[in-house]
Amino acid sequence: MRREFIFLGPPACGKGTQTNTLSEYLGFPHVDTGSLLRAEISKGTEEGMLAKSFIDKGQLVPIDVVATIIGKKLSGEDCRNGYVLDGYPRSLEQALKLEEINKKVDGDDKVSFKAIYFDIDTQILLDRIIHRQSCPKCGEIYNKKFKPSKVENICDKCQVELKTRADDNAETAKARFDTYFKETAPLIEFYEKKGVLYKIDANGSIEEVWERLLKAVNA
Repeated sequence: MRREFIFLGPPACGKGTQTNTLSEYLGFPHVDTGSLLRAEISKGTEEGMLAKSFIDKGQLVPIDVVATIIGKKLSGEDCRNGYVLDGYPRSLEQALKLEEINKKVDGDDKVSFKAIYFDIDTQILLDRIIHRQSCPKCGEIYNKKFKPSKVENICDKCQVELKTRADDNAETAKARFDTYFKETAPLIEFYEKKGVLYKIDANGSIEEVWERLLKAVNA
């Protein structure tokens, strides 16, 4: 049976860390739409630059910018048995688009689809965002307050200088929260009505949240 997982929750709720671990656990690709978009931005493509203009303002990237990229990835051979999709959908329009994509990809296969919602306090999220750092080489995520590197501003694995994203500041973070609660939060009700929504408490340590995630995944 093909197993498909999507994840809902506000920015910095821990989806990236947990979905990456889940991908390894299940042996399915971790489809991180943020990374896919950043790759387009780094290439300087027209779609990448358009996406950047929205991201820098804390707004959602238009559906047509990412739909084609997502469709090609999910129809790839590495996603044949399932996928862990992180960062998409982010609106009801994108959710409907994903249903169209899955319909084409799934064909006559039996499918298990789950939408997992990370529920967490907004103030904790703000601290996670404004103190966040990442390694430009390996992608490891750090946080000056919650998960600092052993040597300040240096990656533990690569020994290169850590970077802070331009949009990781309080003003942009608040704009991202406003956008999330306006555009993305309705997805909770959308998937709940379909009977595929699983809520987990995303407060606590990475290990604690992982145990809750596993229960939802194997429910």
